[in-house]
Amino acid sequence: MLVASGICKTYRQGVWPFRRRTKVLDGVSVSLGPGEVVGLVGENGSGKSTLMQIMVGALPADTGAVDVHGSLGFCPQRPVVFERLTCDEHFELFGVAYGMSRDERADAQRRLYEELDFRRYARERADRLSGGTLAKLNLALAMLPDPPVLLLDEPYAGFDWDTYLRFWDLMARRRGAGRSILVISHFIADEERFDRIVELRGGKAFQK
Repeated sequence: MLVASGICKTYRQGVWPFRRRTKVLDGVSVSLGPGEVVGLVGENGSGKSTLMQIMVGALPADTGAVDVHGSLGFCPQRPVVFERLTCDEHFELFGVAYGMSRDERADAQRRLYEELDFRRYARERADRLSGGTLAKLNLALAMLPDPPVLLLDEPYAGFDWDTYLRFWDLMARRRGAGRSILVISHFIADEERFDRIVELRGGKAFQK
């Protein structure tokens, strides 16, 4: 469903004449098969978010290639929302952007409100939501069109225990439907929930 191969990325840091080059990713390859949940772990600065941004096309790689089969959903670590829009208005806006019909969007919206338990905030503006509810909206917007491939960057940061369990119920149903999921996390406590775990270390990818 998704294959990233030979990904290299170097950043230039500092000012001339003291500018230096730091290689963050050095030939990293990661694959994601149908019905597979893969964890991507690593220390801060290991290149996890950089790799995910390259996978979704938000950042160019220096070398390497990313091949995606089907549409792709992306839940960034920092929510991309509009402060003055309500949750309902976000769903309407993103539904149009995804090319969904009104009925498709409404059905998916109702389901996600129920599955993530935040229907009571439907008419609340984004700038008035708690961090946990904002994280729910961020995840729901990525899942709205039910994409075959879902890339999640620290998706459950800010979730309470009940929402954390709801999250994994959702992922289990997606896995059962043949969807593919990549989850970035600083650390992974529940390894049994993943089919594979890949660790970024020193610019390289290692299978755990």
